Amino acid sequence: MKRLNNKIALITGAGSGIGQSAALLFAKEGATVVVVDLNGDKGEKTRDMILKMGGEALFIHANITRETDCQDMINITEKKFGKLDVLFNNAGIMHHKDTNAVDLDDKTWDLTMNINVKGIFHSCKYGIPALQRSGGGSIINMASFVALLGSAKSNLAYTASKGAVVSLSRELAICYAPDNIRVNALCPGPISTEAFREFIGRETNIEYHLKRIPLKRFGRPEEVANCALYLASDESSYVTGSVLMVDGGITATYLSSD
Repeated sequence: MKRLNNKIALITGAGSGIGQSAALLFAKEGATVVVVDLNGDKGEKTRDMILKMGGEALFIHANITRETDCQDMINITEKKFGKLDVLFNNAGIMHHKDTNAVDLDDKTWDLTMNINVKGIFHSCKYGIPALQRSGGGSIINMASFVALLGSAKSNLAYTASKGAVVSLSRELAICYAPDNIRVNALCPGPISTEAFREFIGRETNIEYHLKRIPLKRFGRPEEVANCALYLASDESSYVTGSVLMVDGGITATYLSSD
């Protein structure tokens, strides 16, 4: 039995990285996947990969910072497939200009908050009524290990935004538990996505990051996707308001800076 049989799953930021890995895995496990991305070429590529493997998928171009785009992506999903069961708010940004409180500019702060926090709010604002109409479902919000620890390298807007995602997820879980809607935050550590490799490529000492990870390596997108699959499936039917760490042990230990 496939773990997501007959489920309709919408994934934002599904054109690459963790979102793409989750989209492919969800499809493999029987879900119909609604691929949402701002980048049309990447989103269509993910959709085509699912179709090629015999799955069912739809691509929707959306900017999650726009409330109307989020409303449209939910409306299109319900019109096309009749329901929504899983909402994976994966899309996010870590801006290269994100830095400390003194040097960070308002534009970078606002952009980060708009995508990482307001985008999830918009998605939930219209996704939750759809899940209510379906009799319940699962919301997975992408946070980060820095929401609990803070970042070794100052990325103030990103860290603050991911802390907000964790708090938002807990509040939503409380509010909508009576509707059989589960809401959980997924907190990856450093994951070897294209975006992360671009970010880490500007670093002069990768060992600085690796030595702080007990498993001594960066994670893989599919490892996070596997955890998202658990939260999307009925196997996690008694799990809500939780924060699932996928961080190679970073938050479980203290490592010196030597």
